Amino acid sequence: MSKVGEHVTLDIIGTSKEYEPKFFEKLVYKIAKKAKVTVLEISKYKFEPQGFTLVALLAESHISFHTFPEKGIISFDFFTCGKISPTVALDILKKEIKHKRIIKKEFNRDTVSYYDDIYSSPGLKKFYIVKNVLEDFTSKVGQHIEILDLEQFGKSLFIDNELQVAESDEHLYSSTFVNSGIKLNSAKDKSAIIGGGDGGVARECISQGFNLIDWYELDPEVVHVCEKHISKIGEKATAKNSVQCVWGDAFESIKKVEDNKYDKIFVDLNDDQYCIDLAAKNINSLKRILKPNGTITAQVGSQDKKPKQVDNWLNLFDKSFGNTSLDRIYIPSFDCSWNFASSLNK
Repeated sequence: MSKVGEHVTLDIIGTSKEYEPKFFEKLVYKIAKKAKVTVLEISKYKFEPQGFTLVALLAESHISFHTFPEKGIISFDFFTCGKISPTVALDILKKEIKHKRIIKKEFNRDTVSYYDDIYSSPGLKKFYIVKNVLEDFTSKVGQHIEILDLEQFGKSLFIDNELQVAESDEHLYSSTFVNSGIKLNSAKDKSAIIGGGDGGVARECISQGFNLIDWYELDPEVVHVCEKHISKIGEKATAKNSVQCVWGDAFESIKKVEDNKYDKIFVDLNDDQYCIDLAAKNINSLKRILKPNGTITAQVGSQDKKPKQVDNWLNLFDKSFGNTSLDRIYIPSFDCSWNFASSLNK
């Protein structure tokens, strides 16, 4: 990490008085003295009928004020590469400006970025700390693919802004996924994987000793970028003699598969409603290619964060197979427990 400075913003709420620009000029010099920074020039502009903007150019960066008298808000911005934190301005502004409350936001200006965790709940926002961006592109099939090096979880795959796997704990996901199906039926002759472009499920099937693994993946660019950057997840599964990769729409491809071929089917699609509907539309094809007493397993998401989606997957499996078991494991990079549903083809 390379740090270039610190940045603080203060939104001063509930101000009833409209201060003159000279008042804020004096504040700039008072703050600059406390923070030990040098004011080079001050520029200001007064709006009609009210409000103004003031910007102070510093040798160390800048200070600014922007007033919204009609809203009772004064916004303050201080960025400095100096040795003293810009938060020293807070105490001064608290004393000098009458207010109800102050909203403070602090930022380290450095080479580390923050990536929004879209699974955050509305009242609790979380971010991944990103050390480096290794890949960022849209594939030919239209998926936004990113490989990010995360501070806590290592190199990680994001698709359409959602974390898929992190190298630090992917083994928890893939091993639980595959074992969920095996514990219902121990047969390990032939398996089908639908999705799972990172290769973790394929790796687990190889390690479990399946004789044949048909891997149906929509987007070969996901597989290739994972082999390039997080190869320890898939362990070059595509090069194994037991693995046959079938690129394109999996549900179109399986229409050509003979009846009762697979002991296991692993559905590693997204857990959203679109994929639930897609699986429901093609459930008869999945049943057809699954052996009697064969097992179908799907990752169905988090009961903690999206319980309705988990219920919808379970309802689909219960309706189609008449039996469902649910396995659950906590995955640190997801910051929640994850679920895998399995059913026997009775």
